[in-house]
Amino acid sequence: MKLLRIKITDPMGFRSLKPGFEYHFRNERSLQEELVNPEGFAPFVCAGPNGSGKSNLLEVLAAIFFQLEVQRVRRTFLPLIFNYDPQDNTNGIQDKDGSPNAYELEYLIKLPFGALPESQRYAHVRISKEPDASPQMHWLNPNNFAAFSKDLAADGLCGEHERKFLLPEYVLGYSSGENEILSLPFFKMRFIQLDEYLNCLKEQLQYPGRPETRMAYLDNSFSQAILLCNLLMQEDHVLRPFRDDVGIEELKEFRIIIKRSIEVSENVAEGFMTDDYVEKGYVQDSYATSNPALRRDSETNRYTVNLMQLLEAGSDSAETFDPIVTRLKRCATCWYVDEATDTLVLDYFVNNETREAFRDNFDYGFYKSPLALFHSFQVLLSLNLYTVSDTLKNDVYRSNSHYVSETVPTLASDQRIMRLKHFYFTKQGVEKPMLLKELSDGEYQLLHSLGLCLLFRNTNSLFLLDEPETHFNPDWRANFITQLKQCLPDEANENVNQEMLITTHSPFLISDSKPEKVLLFTKNKENDTVSISQPEYNTLGASINKITMETFHKQETIGRRANQILQNLLSDRVTQNDPHALARRIMATVGDSIERTFAVQSVLARSKQTNEEDGSH
Repeated sequence: MKLLRIKITDPMGFRSLKPGFEYHFRNERSLQEELVNPEGFAPFVCAGPNGSGKSNLLEVLAAIFFQLEVQRVRRTFLPLIFNYDPQDNTNGIQDKDGSPNAYELEYLIKLPFGALPESQRYAHVRISKEPDASPQMHWLNPNNFAAFSKDLAADGLCGEHERKFLLPEYVLGYSSGENEILSLPFFKMRFIQLDEYLNCLKEQLQYPGRPETRMAYLDNSFSQAILLCNLLMQEDHVLRPFRDDVGIEELKEFRIIIKRSIEVSENVAEGFMTDDYVEKGYVQDSYATSNPALRRDSETNRYTVNLMQLLEAGSDSAETFDPIVTRLKRCATCWYVDEATDTLVLDYFVNNETREAFRDNFDYGFYKSPLALFHSFQVLLSLNLYTVSDTLKNDVYRSNSHYVSETVPTLASDQRIMRLKHFYFTKQGVEKPMLLKELSDGEYQLLHSLGLCLLFRNTNSLFLLDEPETHFNPDWRANFITQLKQCLPDEANENVNQEMLITTHSPFLISDSKPEKVLLFTKNKENDTVSISQPEYNTLGASINKITMETFHKQETIGRRANQILQNLLSDRVTQNDPHALARRIMATVGDSIERTFAVQSVLARSKQTNEEDGSH
């Protein structure tokens, strides 16, 4: 994928992006150069002061693709609140709703037609939305792909078929800190994915074993799953980035705990029954119910729902695919069920046979093995939101707040549907296997960032990473772009092409990027208008001092307190009469820096000038 242009035409703007905000990610010259002479993966690095609008650019892209995903899956499944009806559901969310309410977006997306030259394998897509109208997608160069566009409307307007391959395979978000700006569209999609499975469970419909929607916010709740999928199923050479900096060697063992059943109220239970079953008064009358996922204890009159009923063979499942939990059982070294809590415990002691078992059981063909396993974990982890009420979900679906995650209840460990424990691996320089939780914040964050790239490396995806390197040491920051390039394949040799936007305050990421891949954000203090420009100097290989001064407008290379101490020494009248003593005091007080060097040189130069003036009299 290659972003070309975005423009906000919503009269209300979007967050800090005012009406009329526009940015061209590539001009015609740079685009043609990329297509004719591809150099491999290179992210856009978004830099600028705090509050300059960097995260809002990522958020608006996520919000736009959320609208397009809702539109794409509308015929498959959406929660009731999205099913607008002028008579029965007047408050339903329509395709014309959403923020931003008007915009233009253009991009190229690579199509897997290997017979074409590299520069001719990109479809040109334009998305446009007028205020209070549904988003429209147009294919601007369909003649280059006649076999795949024969049913396309004359004006290039795309339908359901074209959207399947003209939208990114995945839109992936990650924020390393407490910044929630990026998360809102993804949280909404997470609830849609939960409701998709619960609807299948209630209606006893076929479930494919993976979410239908393509957006995922890979926050810390997915860290263990991301690392596990990679360590279990990637080839050794692919995992080199894990070894180089963090020293991860081998996965040794882990445990998966699945809480199969939950107790529900009678009102919730009725949602799992057919209307005629409730109307005939069977709710209080029978242990068996109309839905094999639902059970009622006739002695206590309590209802339980087996959330694994569509995911586990032998659970009265309508087996339309090889169930997720059944496959996890086949890969386990041993497993057992705690009957008292209806909890399934699976233990894995990892060796080559374990890895082969996972590769055999989690390969959908098109969905490569590590990603197939991740989809399974994604389904199970989404069930940890089962306590969220429909009322709260509807509030989230309608929300424009950055504080959505704070309204979602956090479950105690033993109340979660799926959790991982006893995650042991070996690490270079450490004698015994260690727990994942023993890693530092920086190590954990690096594995997470690189792991999500490895997981989706064979997809045409858009990555939106909000300050992913906040806990990295300077060496890791200096190496981060190199590590990302190792994780993602060279576009010249693959049928995929990823696009990535990274927000950062690190000059190291800028130093590893060409000027056309650096987006400098500024906000006008008078009218709060956000603008983006490219550096006027060659950023690739530029020194950290150069970038700090030119991009972040920080002239000093030392901290403010140290600089104040240095200035106080220079203005000390007592020592000014003895320049050599003052120079020695500066050298003893302040560490090595350009500022210290200049200060000492200035003091000694003044001393020399004074001596020369005295000698001339």
